Amino acid sequence: MRWHKFISTILHPIVMPTIGILLYFIFSPIALNKQQQFTVVSVVFVATYLIPLLLLVFLKSIGYIKTFRVHSIEERKFPVFLMMTLFMLLGKLFSNMSIVKDLSYLFYGTVFGLGFIYMLFLFKIKGSLHLLSMGIAIGYFLLFQQLQAVQILHLITILILLSGLLASSRLQLKAHTLKEVYVGFFIGLFSPFLAYYIL
Repeated sequence: MRWHKFISTILHPIVMPTIGILLYFIFSPIALNKQQQFTVVSVVFVATYLIPLLLLVFLKSIGYIKTFRVHSIEERKFPVFLMMTLFMLLGKLFSNMSIVKDLSYLFYGTVFGLGFIYMLFLFKIKGSLHLLSMGIAIGYFLLFQQLQAVQILHLITILILLSGLLASSRLQLKAHTLKEVYVGFFIGLFSPFLAYYIL
């Protein structure tokens, strides 16, 4: 059980954007100096990790959510809406920076993914946000591979394997049903491509 909790924690949806940015700089042929990279990572870390974390602490303190795991659909609505707003702002920020414009597809793709998840709330369907984030990472790096003409199949393979481990952990922890895991993953997988072809 501890292993499943560990996997769920290190691959948490609010951690994945920062991991994604770090992987982007490792594999990107775009030359940014260390200060520029640090600035980008810092902005993403604050917007997608610190702000959501502080929000969850606040929501728990006022009784809006019962636990930090945010199990119910009602508890998820406001945090998901806020995350959509933050990712939209990041997408707009990077779309205006020509040298890293391709990063905007990661963040706009996340907005689309979260939007689909939010719409499913209306039908009482709770897609896995953990698997959504992994699907987005895989979808984005598949797109990134085409846009930057680089071969990162090994990275994509590792992400797929990690997705399998994460899905198994979420099921073992009884955090989601099999359908919720698949829904989250496949929405995430196609969202970056949707952002690229629409925007």
